[in-house]
Amino acid sequence: MSHSIHIFYILSALLFVIGIKLMSKQAYARLGNGLSALGMLTAALTTLITFGAFSNLWIIAAIIAGGIIGSCWAHLVKMTAMPETVALLNGFGGLASLIVGSLVFFGAIQLFDFRFFVLGLTLIIGGLTFSGSLIAFAKLSGLLPGRAMGFARHAPINIVLLSLIITLYAALPFVSFSTFLFLSVMVLTLALGITAVLPIGGADMPIVIALLNSSSGLAASFAGFVLMNDMLIVGGALVGASGLVLTVIMCKAMNRSLLNVIVGSTSGKQMGKQTQKTLKKNFTPKETSAIDAFYALEAARSVVFVPGYGLAVAQAQHVIAELAELLEANGTEVFFAIHPVAGRMPGHMNVLLAEAGIAYEKFIEPNVANPQLSITDVCVVVGANDVVNPAARERKDTPIYGMPIIDADKARSIIIIKRSLAPGFSGVDNELYYMPHVNFLFDDAKAAIIKINQEFNS
Repeated sequence: MSHSIHIFYILSALLFVIGIKLMSKQAYARLGNGLSALGMLTAALTTLITFGAFSNLWIIAAIIAGGIIGSCWAHLVKMTAMPETVALLNGFGGLASLIVGSLVFFGAIQLFDFRFFVLGLTLIIGGLTFSGSLIAFAKLSGLLPGRAMGFARHAPINIVLLSLIITLYAALPFVSFSTFLFLSVMVLTLALGITAVLPIGGADMPIVIALLNSSSGLAASFAGFVLMNDMLIVGGALVGASGLVLTVIMCKAMNRSLLNVIVGSTSGKQMGKQTQKTLKKNFTPKETSAIDAFYALEAARSVVFVPGYGLAVAQAQHVIAELAELLEANGTEVFFAIHPVAGRMPGHMNVLLAEAGIAYEKFIEPNVANPQLSITDVCVVVGANDVVNPAARERKDTPIYGMPIIDADKARSIIIIKRSLAPGFSGVDNELYYMPHVNFLFDDAKAAIIKINQEFNS
């Protein structure tokens, strides 16, 4: 029986690895997701069989209820709500590890060995992930302001909190594993998660989501060591490692260090109010119409689309895919320049456009797009803001300074489709708006693109 269990756990791990690998290709992404889900189901069933839990009706009922809720949620959630959904799911992962660790603590009083150390990591990382993810969810869903909500000396306070948590946990064996002391550690851990994420501004949320994803995996992996469960160790390590790699990619895309993001040292900066007023005072945007946009696109030999969160809000992915097909049928070369932090979570735009059937080969990263933009006839910015803001290159007093951007301003002609001149998630006024070769099509992204498509089809 023991050999069979290990075989099924190894099979589960293989399904996870193969599934993750297949997700890197658009054509096999659904298969990869299905294989990963099958691996999780195999691991769960193997664990239940091992402990004879199929005879427990409460466990069976919980599995069925969770499956139904998860399936309905996945089908009903909108793409615009995907970032906060991922943040909340990260929190659930941390909460699961926190609950498992707490049950082990109260069920196994004599913990003086390596398991006591690993249990501490499970509890602390799980608690931090849970409360931090709730704050990220609240910021992304609008329940809390998206701006940096810093407070005086928050970094030293967080360091003091972490030191106190470690000290109190280390003291547990010397006070007969006091329940009160243990609960104090848990409360402080949850508080640290809140104080750590609150000072981080909305522009850094993609990094935060990736980091919380990694921490939820690490918490699960450490819980596996506590429970001596091979599959939990492997599965958690896969999530933790992949999330950490993604975090590094996000930091590189924003030209920020992870420490810089965590302490929130620049998240709260914004362009001075006087500067914003001066820019807007003498500015009249040069507006265009759907017909004029059609004429510009119809005559273009090369077009680069730059999608952003506004595209997701308008649910315009399918109509922009149709426009791309119409342009290519007209002999135009079309690409989609996607910034790693476009949207509110890592890969947000990739998933959105792939859903509309746009080939991955059409997606290009900023380092590939920027050399092309200087010879691009028309750059169409749809709902993007911070990722095309030249202030990132020029203004040191902004939170996006130094962030590599898509050089949309270097294209021969620019069409910006958005509802208003409102700044992006960072709160920084977009200097691209004031350039002479920029034309605005003020409208809902989906409605505007439908009008352009109708001109092509007429």
